[in-house]
This record gives sequence, C-alpha cells and structure tokens, in this order.
Amino acid sequence: MRREIVHEGSKQLTYEIRAIVAVANKLKKLGVDITWENIGDPIEKGEEVPDWIKDIVKSLVSTDKSYGYVDTQGVLETREFLASAVNQRGGCQITADDIVFFNGLGDAVAKVFGFLKREARILGPSPAYSTHSSAEAAHSGYEHLTYELDPDNGWMPDLEDIENKIKYNDSIAGLLLINPDNPTGAVYPRELLEKIVDIARKYKIFLICDEIYAHIVYGGSKTLHLSEIIGSVPGMALRGISKEYPWPGSRCGWIEVFNQDKHPMFKEYIESLINAKRLEVCSTSLPQYSIPLVIGDPRYLEHLERRKQLFSDRADEAYDVLSKVEGLRVNKPHGAFYMSILFEEGILNQQQSLPIKNPKVKSYIEELVRDVEVDKRFVYYLLGSVGICVVPLTGFCCSRKGFRVTLLECDDQKRKWIWETLAENIKRYIESA
Repeated sequence: MRREIVHEGSKQLTYEIRAIVAVANKLKKLGVDITWENIGDPIEKGEEVPDWIKDIVKSLVSTDKSYGYVDTQGVLETREFLASAVNQRGGCQITADDIVFFNGLGDAVAKVFGFLKREARILGPSPAYSTHSSAEAAHSGYEHLTYELDPDNGWMPDLEDIENKIKYNDSIAGLLLINPDNPTGAVYPRELLEKIVDIARKYKIFLICDEIYAHIVYGGSKTLHLSEIIGSVPGMALRGISKEYPWPGSRCGWIEVFNQDKHPMFKEYIESLINAKRLEVCSTSLPQYSIPLVIGDPRYLEHLERRKQLFSDRADEAYDVLSKVEGLRVNKPHGAFYMSILFEEGILNQQQSLPIKNPKVKSYIEELVRDVEVDKRFVYYLLGSVGICVVPLTGFCCSRKGFRVTLLECDDQKRKWIWETLAENIKRYIESA
C-alpha cells in the first residue's frame, strides 16, 4: 500500500488471558480435556445467578423501554442512584453528570486511554491486568510504564518506586490502581491508599482506580473506595456488574468521575470521553435499568456476603495446598477471585518438562516452548500434560515468573482436583531437570 496504515501501538495489543485459548482449543481438538483456569467468568465456571436477580431481568425484558436508546451517559435514574450511593459513603460528592456508562469496562478502558494526549502516560501496576496495560501502551506506541507490586509485602504497591517514577518522568499524567487487584488478589488498606493520593496531589496527576471487584473483599481485609479518600485530586473509579451479579455478558460498566469541576483540563478530557461515547449514541440499556432494582434490593447485601465467604473459603483451600509446594512463593488473596503464584528465583529453566502421552500433543507443545519465557514453558507443558489452562505471570506485563489461577470453579471435587494436580505437577516439573 502507498501509505502506512498500521497504528504505532498495534504490537502492544496483547491479551495473554485470551491468547492461550487458541493453544488450548488446538489441544482440545487433539483430545486433551481442558480445565479453563485462565479467565474470570463465574458463569463459565458454574456459578448460578440468583433467581431473584433473574426475575428482575425477566421483568425488564417485558418492558418496551428496555429495547430503546438511552441518554449517552446512561439511564438518568440509574446514574442518580449510583451517585447517591457514592455520596452516602462520605468523601467526594458527585452528581449523575459525573457518571458515564460504557459497554463493559473494556470499552471504558479503551476510551480512557485512547483519548489521552499521546504524550501523556499512565503509570500502572506490574503484574498488570492486560486490558489496561495493552490499552495504555497502544495509545502511546511504547511499552507500558509500570510500578512494582511487591510479593514480599502481600503484593502491595511499592510507594518509593511509584514516587520515583512520577518524579523523574514528567510525561506521567496519571496513576492507575486496581483495588482489589487482578491478577494478585491483593486488597489495599486505607493508609496505603491515602499515601498514593498524597503522591498524586504532590505531583499534580490524576488517579484511575479500577474497582470492578470492590465488593469482593474477604479474609478480614478492609479497603476504601477511591471517592472516600481522593479529596480534591482529580480522578475516576471504574465500576461494573460483570463480577458482582455476576453478569459478564451484560457488558455493562461505568466510570465515576471525581473533582472535574475543580480542574478545567481534566473536565475537558472527560468531555472528550462523553463525546466519543456520543458517536456510538449510548451503551446497552437493559442492564442499566436493572442496577437500581438489583443493587437496591435488600437481598443484594446478603448476596454479596455469601459470595465473599465463598471466595474466602476457596482462597484458603488453594493456599493450604499450594503454599506447601517447595519452590513456590504464595500469597493468599484477600479480594477478587484470582491468585498469583510465583516460582522462586532461578528455579525454572529451559530443560524442564512434564510427561505427555499423546505424541501429537507432545510434538505441538515442544514446538510451542521454543524461545518462550520459562513460566510460559511451564504453562504450556501443564496444559499439554493435564489440560489445566492457567496464565503465565509474564503475560501480565511482568518480569517475575509464575502463573495466575482463578477461585471460580464451583464443583468442589473438581476444585480439589485442580489444586492437588497443580501441586503434584509443579513438583514433577521442577524435579524434571
């Protein structure tokens, strides 16, 4: 072609969580029974949405308004309901005009990063959730800028690393938090969040906090919403219903914007996101109408508490098995429904393997593991040998070697099999060379 048409950031659009599905599907065709531990879809793993939530959705399906367009920023009554919930917590006060709906947080993230000035960078965590890291890197055309989450401190953000990177790189305009965190399951306490807000205030940057798992916190941990501690700093929280109802197929998420009235440039940036959404008319209406009815129902708090306990129990199960494996570093998650497992430094190499009986599968895996990161090599051999599909930690914009699993399997016996099979095969893999 006479002109270059490929965006400079196109090579940054990687999503290991989904990319490994292609490998697993190939193995499935070769006869491997796959156990999907790569993606955070509670429905896929057997969770049933409560009947009372289904009944609310059914009633909305019967109303004509659910089939029409809504305001570009979202259903007004729903935005008023959500703004009221924010204001009742105390802290930063917002109105319905400070809320914008998107077709899932993937849509929100694409616009939040995509409509930044290209030279304006967002500093994000490592390990990083791929949707954020890829979108930020793609908008800039460079590798994502990251700060360290410290596995020796429960995967807490390294505050010194954050401040140094912001102080000495004036291209950084914003700081991203994921709380509770994906992929580590860490939950950030008030004191740490307040220090992060102080850094943002000191260097005049804005904050983005992905709070999609805000109501999945357990194991005695406590945290705060960004709105409660942000003060006068500009920022936004990213929220949704995909993990809470759970209804991932609804593709329904929103941003809650803080202090845009105090910062004209930030307000102009938010207006650009709304204008971009206006080009699409609006986001899907049906799930928006459900929010006040579901979240406002007295049964919803009980629903959240039940799920917290469920994931807390599963986190205990996984930790009890995997923490005993020599060569691993395991932090028990306290939020979301993921767990990141680290291999001890230097314990993996390019000679290790697992036995694979099917010769076609073995040949395919041996071809795949040429010149890949050592944790990805383990993940591929695990997939070929026992069919458990996990995600390598290096796929999360991270130099540390490990993998992420979910706490979503609803079949108690199968879940026990997953933990025990992982432990057994990790030992076998480490000892293989």
